[in-house]
Formats: sequence, structure tokens, C-alpha cells
Amino acid sequence: MAQQTDSAGSGSEAFGQRFGVAFVGSGSAKLETVLTNEQLAKVVDTSDEWIATRTGIRQRHIANPGDSIRSLGGEAAANAIAQANLTPTDVDLIILATSTPDDLFGSACQIQHEIGASRAIAFDITAACSGFVFALVTASQFIRTGAYKTVVVVGADLLSRLTDWSDRRTCVLFGDGAGAIVLQRSESSDNLLSFEMHSDGTLNDCLNASYQHESTPLTENVTVQKGSFNPVTMNGREVYRFAVNRVPEVLEKSLFHANLTVDDIDWLILHQANQRILDAVAKRLKISSDRVVSNMAEHGNTDAASIPIALDEWVRSGKIKTGDVLALSGFGAGLSWGAAILKWGK
Repeated sequence: MAQQTDSAGSGSEAFGQRFGVAFVGSGSAKLETVLTNEQLAKVVDTSDEWIATRTGIRQRHIANPGDSIRSLGGEAAANAIAQANLTPTDVDLIILATSTPDDLFGSACQIQHEIGASRAIAFDITAACSGFVFALVTASQFIRTGAYKTVVVVGADLLSRLTDWSDRRTCVLFGDGAGAIVLQRSESSDNLLSFEMHSDGTLNDCLNASYQHESTPLTENVTVQKGSFNPVTMNGREVYRFAVNRVPEVLEKSLFHANLTVDDIDWLILHQANQRILDAVAKRLKISSDRVVSNMAEHGNTDAASIPIALDEWVRSGKIKTGDVLALSGFGAGLSWGAAILKWGK
């Protein structure tokens, strides 16, 4: 079979060799519209005090009618590429982690076109709140084998699309957003120090946005499904119990594989699901709160976007510096959970 020559990585002489991974840029999208707890209290029976006390959330950003995964994911990716001092045509691969694509056949290719990354292969993965960590790990494998040199990982979700705004148990949690990072091949070091990923489908009913169908006769012998996706449903108590047990465990395993301890972590960046979860995980790991990244109050839960948005905010504020050790962990629907230990920069 003839090799293609018009796509990144095709026929690469380096393919099959072992390379390291460097993390060289971050970016996020700016959403103008803010929905505060006080505003939500006019929609459902709740209050700012009730929401903030139980979740740590004060507000969340909501996409405007003209916003999309394409536009917001593209903005985040472009900002990350610019921070890395690269151009879109330098990008070989784009991986989009999302549960709310503009097109069910995939939105990564739309982002590729949006930013002008004409050489890049692009595809989506769906792993909800674990999606960004899973995408990061997936991207690193393409770099380590030599298949690709420069990869952009985007986490973007518009959870307002899947929210039941009459359900006060869930509508107070979610917001919209997009973040991205740039990974690049390194021949001198490997800054992805370790990772762990897990899934448990027996707990799927605890958190999902399931497809609801009705059977429709098509012909005498053929019946087809027609339907739509339901809003997000969640068993908050079970998800909390799952997170505070599994997340410290997966982080401890990842640190062990990296031959590191909690004391080596400069920043702990967890999926921004609930401040109580962040506090409980930090307490179990015995890591001080000043090393735990939290932008919960401003953004709420943005699904696959939460980790890269938080990371980008800390990088651009100068808190995360080159050489800092970051412990990332995503967890949620599936149920799935994972962690990655990395060193920021080249």
C-alpha cells in the first residue's frame, strides 16, 4: 500500500524510535457571559450561600449563541500555539476531548480548519471529565514513538447544552469553557513522568447523559431508533465517594511510578468538580492547600476543559514555572479516572 505524503508524520524516518515529551504552551478561551449564583436563584430554588457552601462555585461562564466548540476550542488552541512560539502549520496532530461536540461525527477537524493547521491530523475522544488527561496521555504516545513532533490537546465543553436548568442538583455545577496545551518531541528529556488510567462501567449510572430512543417501524420487518440525548443526571453522593477514594489512589500510584513523593509536587491540578472533593483529596495526600489549583469559584465544572483552563491561568499568572512538577487528575462519567505526573516546559 502506498504511503500518503500530505499528512503530518506519514513516512517519518523517526517512526518507531523512542522520544521524550515536552509541554511547551497553554491557552484558553475567553467567554464573556457570566451566570452568577444570584442569577441562578431566580431560575431554581437555591441561593448563593447554598451553592457556594456545598460546591465552592460562585459563578460560571456560559457560551453565547454564536459560540461553539469549534470557535472556543480554536481560540484556546491558537493561544497555546502562540505561547509555544509556533504557528498552526507546525502542528502535526490535534486531539479534542469533548462530550459536547458541534458535530457528533467529530469537531476536532473543525478546530483544525478554524486555526489553519492544514498539516494536522485531527480527531475527538470522549471520556467526559477524564477526557483531557486521557487525551494528553494518548498524545504523548504518538510523540514517544516518533510518529508526530507537535501535538495540540484541546479540552472543550459546552455543558450548558446538556444541563437541565430546572434541576437544582445539577444546574448549579456546570459551565462552559475551553483550554489547550501544546506537546512537543524532545530528544533530551521526557517530561511526562508517569500516568495511570482506569474505568469502571459498573458505575455508569452514577453520572451520564444517556441516549433516549423510541422504536419506529420503518418497514414490515425493520424497526429503527429515533431519539435524543437526555440532560446530565448525577448521583452526587456516589460520585463524591468515588472521587475521594479513587483520585488519591491513582495519584499515589502515578507518583510511585515516577519515583516521586507528594513533597515533589509543585502544583496539584484536579478536575474542578467540587471544592469539597479538592479539599478531601488534598487532605488525604497531605498536600497543603496553597499547592492545590482551584478556579472553581469563577468557572464551575467545565468537564474536559477544567484542567487545561486552570493550568493556563496558573501559567499565565506566573505561578507555574518551567521545571515545576504538576500532578493532574481527571475523574467522572464512565465512571473513569486517571492521573498524569509531568514537568512543565522543555
